[in-house]
Amino acid sequence: MALPESLFAPLVRIIDRVVPDTEARDRAKLELLKLESLQEIARVESSVSAIIAEGSSADPWTSRARPTFLYVMYIVILWALPMGLISAFDPTLAKAIGDGMNSYLAGLPEPLYVLFGTGYLGYSAMRQWGKGKGSDR
Repeated sequence: MALPESLFAPLVRIIDRVVPDTEARDRAKLELLKLESLQEIARVESSVSAIIAEGSSADPWTSRARPTFLYVMYIVILWALPMGLISAFDPTLAKAIGDGMNSYLAGLPEPLYVLFGTGYLGYSAMRQWGKGKGSDR
């Protein structure tokens, strides 16, 4: 049974009003807490299992997809730097290149930045977890 987070507090209030016995009320609240904890554990396990399966895949592309995506995003973002250096030689050109850089970066869809941030944080967290566990050397 999945217990949405928004239902937990109202259910506790209902238990407080409906169940007169203090001991029974505490047991019911404890069962709700257990259910909520199990649900959260299941959510985390499903997320981690997908990442572990991806990382341990025998297919080199699958196991390197996330880092490759990060490298591509680095290139996309860092492409603005050489454009800025070129503009240092001519202020008029600097304005035009600055406008071009802004247009270029603003033209990238917001979900791409979100995906980059999520992928970066997920990759970093799993690398750190693997190092702490000793399986990622």
